[in-house]
Amino acid sequence: MDETPITPAGMSRLNDQLQHLRTTGRAEVAARLRHAFSIGAEAALSPEYQEVRDEQALLEWRIAELEQQLASARIAHANNDDDVVDLGEVVQVRELDSGSFVEYEVVGPLEADPLAGRISVASPLGQALLGCRDGETVDVAAPGGMFRFRILGIGPGGAAGEPPLRMAH
Repeated sequence: MDETPITPAGMSRLNDQLQHLRTTGRAEVAARLRHAFSIGAEAALSPEYQEVRDEQALLEWRIAELEQQLASARIAHANNDDDVVDLGEVVQVRELDSGSFVEYEVVGPLEADPLAGRISVASPLGQALLGCRDGETVDVAAPGGMFRFRILGIGPGGAAGEPPLRMAH
């Protein structure tokens, strides 16, 4: 089985999600099934009952998917002392054409969530940033075209309340 890198925080988030689905998710679906079935003899044919059964199937599929992902996950720890972008570190970059500043945590594919500021090491930007240092410029071939980014800072990721990024001059 291939191992998939994941940060300690990402492993914790996925384990929490799995635990929630196994307990609260299953309990909610079971209660809705009991309610839908209590309506009468034809309950199994009702649209409400069928909808809840579909929801139950989706819930069980998601639980199985998370179990499989977690079984293949390998925790990777960042080296916060080497001034090189590693999995699990936060990187502040400036897109050179637009001048926009963005901050991302570079994470494993299982925990990527660009809207939450977490990009996968398997993404074009994640691949380009990995192994780079403060002040370096990287070219990224993405589906939207070529982009140039300058690394402005690298810092530890994974939890709120950590020290601010070290900024390149």
